[in-house]
Amino acid sequence: MPDPSRRAARLLERAQAGEADAVLAEVAASLGSPGGDLACMHFVRVVALIVQGDLRAALAAVDVMLRVAEREGSNGWVACALATRAGERLRLGEEDIGEYDVDAALRDLSAAESALRAAFDPVAAVNARVGIAVGYLQLRLYELAGPQYEAAYAISAADAEQNGNRAMWLFNLAEMHLHWALELYQVGQVAEAEDHTACAERFARRAAAEASGSSADTWRELALLMAACARAGRDDPAGASVDIEHYLAALRSRGIAPSMLAFSWSFRAVALKRSGKPDEAVRVIEEAVATLPADSGWLIIAATHRTHAVLLAAQGSTGATVGLSYGDTLAASLWRQRQHTLHTAATLKSLEALRAQHEQATRAADLDPLTGIANRRAFDRAVRRAQTLPTAPNATVTVLIIDTDKFKQINDTFGHPAGDTALRAIAQALSAQLRDQDLIARLGGDEFGALLPDATPSAAATVAARMLSAVRALPDCPATVSIGVATGPAIALGDALYRADQAMYEAKRAGGDAIRSPHRETHRYLIHHEPPVAEPDVLGRSF
Repeated sequence: MPDPSRRAARLLERAQAGEADAVLAEVAASLGSPGGDLACMHFVRVVALIVQGDLRAALAAVDVMLRVAEREGSNGWVACALATRAGERLRLGEEDIGEYDVDAALRDLSAAESALRAAFDPVAAVNARVGIAVGYLQLRLYELAGPQYEAAYAISAADAEQNGNRAMWLFNLAEMHLHWALELYQVGQVAEAEDHTACAERFARRAAAEASGSSADTWRELALLMAACARAGRDDPAGASVDIEHYLAALRSRGIAPSMLAFSWSFRAVALKRSGKPDEAVRVIEEAVATLPADSGWLIIAATHRTHAVLLAAQGSTGATVGLSYGDTLAASLWRQRQHTLHTAATLKSLEALRAQHEQATRAADLDPLTGIANRRAFDRAVRRAQTLPTAPNATVTVLIIDTDKFKQINDTFGHPAGDTALRAIAQALSAQLRDQDLIARLGGDEFGALLPDATPSAAATVAARMLSAVRALPDCPATVSIGVATGPAIALGDALYRADQAMYEAKRAGGDAIRSPHRETHRYLIHHEPPVAEPDVLGRSF
């Protein structure tokens, strides 16, 4: 795990453990320091703002994080930003209906999943997976959330530095299956609901077994409470009732918020009814309805009221029967809406996969399969683009044409596989000397070309000299390179390419392992057989 990500992981734990203010101050100092403007630290800032409840500030911070992650080329943190933006947009939409945009959230979640296919930082990957799962759960898309939690668990289990977190994802899976079951019960799909309570029990017991860290006892008891709830409607209602009551009391004594425990109240009432205690079941559910926290979530609130109506209807209450009928109609409508959203999500995921495949195919078409750098097609397109940009009349581009010396000797002496290995090593050595905005391509055979936009003659000479030295330094490779360098206006890049090509041939005729550059006015050449020590303006002088 990279050091910045390790630090970010520690800060995230602190931010979510009540230290959001201190973490924000520390992150602000880090972001303002040299080299500290990192996507992982921006994510810590986002989470701290979420903990503080400032959703609009968190969304603004997510947009900054996304730009930084894209600049870094970090797919994991890009995915994390997209997933977080989706979830927080949905949360904000619950407060302000004008901000509610399911389609935008689904697009972000699909794009986040696509970005994760090429993510390598485990901290970023875990947080992105969990963010995607949370976003899908907000939309009740349980089928899509579950695999994300399972992937987060697998990453955490494989990373010794994150083992303390892995029980959390099992707990989340247990909770998800319980919620899924509650919704299925409301639409009359009892067999399917019981399948999900069975899944919930398995995940809950695993979570209890793997809980660790300073809060392990609390998480273990929460997991065992879920396992007991999962048994309420199946094979052991009497035992489930006793266990639910036991773990509820234990967790209340620990000061756990009622909203975190409210999911269990309906299950407790059902367990009492099924174990032959209908009057006690009604008493328990009426107490639950009277004390139900407003922040319990609509599904828990709906399930609690429905359980109350079911128990009253069983005792002959006409009013409860009418209310139950209305509630079931509403639940069925919400289930159909969920199915529609699931279909939309599946469509967007398919479109995102197609887009990613298209981009991958496009990139592959622009890459040389042997060396992994750009090919002639990509080079020619970059030349045409440079010539036609609106800035072309005032922009300059330096061209390097590079040919390998002694390459035939390698093929003849050691065989073509050795020649291929040498070409790959040379391509890597050359590309390592360039800036992010520069392009290097294999033009064909053992010849390469590079485009350096807005590079000064001095900087271009230094790059060429570094290339010469890097190829010389390759182990077990007798090859050297001859480099022709020319600078000119972007709009007349063809002329610079011609002059660089001619300069490269001049270097080869002189024995190779050299750099030559034509003087633009006299077309005389400057020869360097050794790299300069400093950065002299070698391209601007003649002799």
